[in-house]
Amino acid sequence: MADPEAAGANGEWFTRARRAIPGGVDSPVRSFASVGGVPFTVARGEGPWVYDVEGHRYLDLVQSYGAVLLGHAHPVAVAAIREAAALGTSFGMPTPGEVLLAEAVCERVPGCEQVRLVSSGTEAAMSAVRLARGATGRERIVKFAGCYHGHSDGLLAAGGSGVAMLGLPGSAGVPRGAVADTLVVPYNVVPELGDDVACVIVEPVAANMNLVPPAPGFLEGLRAACDRAGALLVFDEVITGFRLGPGGATAASGVTPDLWCFGKVIGGGLPVGAFGGRADLLAALAPGGPVYQAGTLSGNPLATAAGRAVLDHVTEADYRDLADRATRFAAELEAALVSGGLAACCPAVGPLVGLSVGAAGAELGVPVDYDSARAVAGNGVYPRLFHALLRRGVALAPGPYEVLFPGMAHGDAELALAVSAAEEAAVEVAAELDQALGDGREMPAVP
Repeated sequence: MADPEAAGANGEWFTRARRAIPGGVDSPVRSFASVGGVPFTVARGEGPWVYDVEGHRYLDLVQSYGAVLLGHAHPVAVAAIREAAALGTSFGMPTPGEVLLAEAVCERVPGCEQVRLVSSGTEAAMSAVRLARGATGRERIVKFAGCYHGHSDGLLAAGGSGVAMLGLPGSAGVPRGAVADTLVVPYNVVPELGDDVACVIVEPVAANMNLVPPAPGFLEGLRAACDRAGALLVFDEVITGFRLGPGGATAASGVTPDLWCFGKVIGGGLPVGAFGGRADLLAALAPGGPVYQAGTLSGNPLATAAGRAVLDHVTEADYRDLADRATRFAAELEAALVSGGLAACCPAVGPLVGLSVGAAGAELGVPVDYDSARAVAGNGVYPRLFHALLRRGVALAPGPYEVLFPGMAHGDAELALAVSAAEEAAVEVAAELDQALGDGREMPAVP
């Protein structure tokens, strides 16, 4: 396996990208800023694989950060996109496709009576919060440290994902007033809510600060706290929606929020988002109500066609099989890393797999909040493992705060390849750490 950091087409493309695009990437999470080196440039994907511009093949455990459920270029999604594109790519007018996708979402998620489509998860979360404020007449929102709800001003405070990866507390350019009514509290702790709180927004399974499962009673406690305070509960299911199962975290937990945010899977790999909830709350949206929200490309016909095709194709048995496969993979991955000489903890929630690594002897457990996730992410081992795996043809996200997304294209054979590569990579990394630490040096820098 050739090294994608070496000079070649990958380096040339990244050089060109940095001339035309800030930092060379259109989303900071794609950069190799926290792992070092030059990102490879993807030319195409097929099933569980991606191929870079130099022809190297990688087993892709990113899958567009969860947006791709069936695998890259799946025939069902490709056919739906081709058929829709032949009829027109954007109208800015009502289409049957947006109605059909909205119906598909509402049919699958218990308690979600209506949805409005947007173009990204950021838009979905931003719009849900605005709706909650408009519907309650209150201004304060509560979010949890390490949960990422997109890059709108009021929700960036103590965000996970790329914000955490780059060591940013929020973002320059966000005025103090934009976050003055945002209260950040620890994940897995039910906060006390005052009568000024419009909503509590939460990832029901946190997947932007590594994988942090909800503690027993946490989601139920949030529901009860919101009911007592007259606040709305918002589930950000951009990642968990239609990946945990057809009913998402609501069906898995038995807890029904007032509002939902969706994205990723419901677009079949194309840009999409949605927010929804009870019909009486959605009635506050313009044109029928006073809460304004709009988007020319919302309900894009290509995205709605692809998303509907994916949702219709996947069965409940498929979801069960994927969750079982991911659970076995997580256990085998952890065992392989430990066998190779590293400390490791790989929890799984449905098809979502976490990855915490450290030097041999480190005490690692399943993270319970942002502080515990950040302590592991900062130990410096993940970047070494990332590159060691990449050299063996396995692509993880270039940062320790993301989860692994085995999908329906990842069969037992492909996951076994990843496990085998992980043990080899762990042996390499453990030897490097042993040599450096044995010489009394600090953790070696990633080359």
